[in-house]
Amino acid sequence: MLDLLEQRFRANAAACALIAGDARFTYADLLSAISHWQARFARSGIVAGSVVLLKGDFTLDAIGALFALMRIGAITILLAPSSFEKEAEFADTGRAQFVVDTLSGGIQTFSGDGVHPLYDQLRAGGDAGIILFSSGSAGASKGTVHNASHLLEKFRPKGKNLRTLAFLLFDHIAGLDTLLYSLANTSTLVLAQVRTPDEVCRLIALHRVQVLPTAPSFLNLLLLAGAAERHDLSSLEIVTYGSEMMAQSTLDRCAAALPNVRLIQKYGTSETGAFPTQSRSSTSTWLKLGGEGFEWRVRDGKFEARTRSTMLGYLNEPSPFTEDGFFMTGDRVEVDGEYVRFLGRDSDMINVGGQKVFPAEVEALISQMPEVAEVAVYGEPHAILGAAVVAKIWPAGEISAADLRKSVRAHLTGQVEPYKIPQKLILVDQPLTSSRFKTIRRSGS
Repeated sequence: MLDLLEQRFRANAAACALIAGDARFTYADLLSAISHWQARFARSGIVAGSVVLLKGDFTLDAIGALFALMRIGAITILLAPSSFEKEAEFADTGRAQFVVDTLSGGIQTFSGDGVHPLYDQLRAGGDAGIILFSSGSAGASKGTVHNASHLLEKFRPKGKNLRTLAFLLFDHIAGLDTLLYSLANTSTLVLAQVRTPDEVCRLIALHRVQVLPTAPSFLNLLLLAGAAERHDLSSLEIVTYGSEMMAQSTLDRCAAALPNVRLIQKYGTSETGAFPTQSRSSTSTWLKLGGEGFEWRVRDGKFEARTRSTMLGYLNEPSPFTEDGFFMTGDRVEVDGEYVRFLGRDSDMINVGGQKVFPAEVEALISQMPEVAEVAVYGEPHAILGAAVVAKIWPAGEISAADLRKSVRAHLTGQVEPYKIPQKLILVDQPLTSSRFKTIRRSGS
């Protein structure tokens, strides 16, 4: 597949591959960057099967280095700036033998031995590997080991040539999917150095971006900031969103603010990659999933998936696969014919005296309130009930905790069962969104 991609690059050598600030790079520039890094890796002793931690962001150098590592058959641990503080953890867990810093241009040896049974599988097949780590918001970061050729294979059929903004992160499966889809179709990828609502909208207007892949939390921030009203977004055709639950109120507001844009919900995990999806409508959270090479099923209310792009396994966790090879996502879903709707992760669920509470359900209702800018719901230990529901709220304006508590209770009464109404409310003075643009639900965060 790498040969096919490079053929496409050569056939479109003069086309614009990347836009970074005032700089534009062609596919010929990308091929040169790949060759440059291959030569450097050869001189540094990085060969097929070497385990390399690659530090970088969406830049010509980092993308060239990634393709060069795949070309020589190395096993690459991706690390973006938002996770740089976890470099030692990821390198140790991944048993890295080299660290390549594309921001400084340095290549250093590391103390890892590069030994792991999953690495043996890759080396035995002569395949390159990609390792992605989770954020670790619920504990230690999990390292997912992917066969790079399996991730690339789904991009063999040609797709649409659409100018896309690289919003999602370099070391996130959705960010990697965005990169590979854009390059596989010899499109132009606009690189965002700062991911604020106004800067993202400025780039869309300046470069006539057609596709914005993003997250519900960011769309909410964009609407709150009024950024869409200050910039010309007429070029925008598609907004895809995923990685967390979308509140219906946010989706409705986004559809009203961007009436000529298709809003498409995406589904994927670090373990499976992204599924082909089709939203029932721009204002619906129901999805049709599937396509060639993608299978899914629901058992005991939980979503399971089997795809060719599914990871080989975890570096530091037990196997999450069923005997017949389905990945147990832990996502609770509802099914309506061909469509599914995701309710939330089992790991996020709050058990209140034996009753189940999905944070996303409560968050979706509270987010409808004009007094609320952002909300995160989670559970805290309770001596009698086992767990109590807590709501952390970033208010949309000046309001006391007592008044907001009364408003939240009044708003939820009659819409949800009493045990789902937060027993504790915490006001914060900043957004409740992580560097990966996911709602932060951790207690005390």
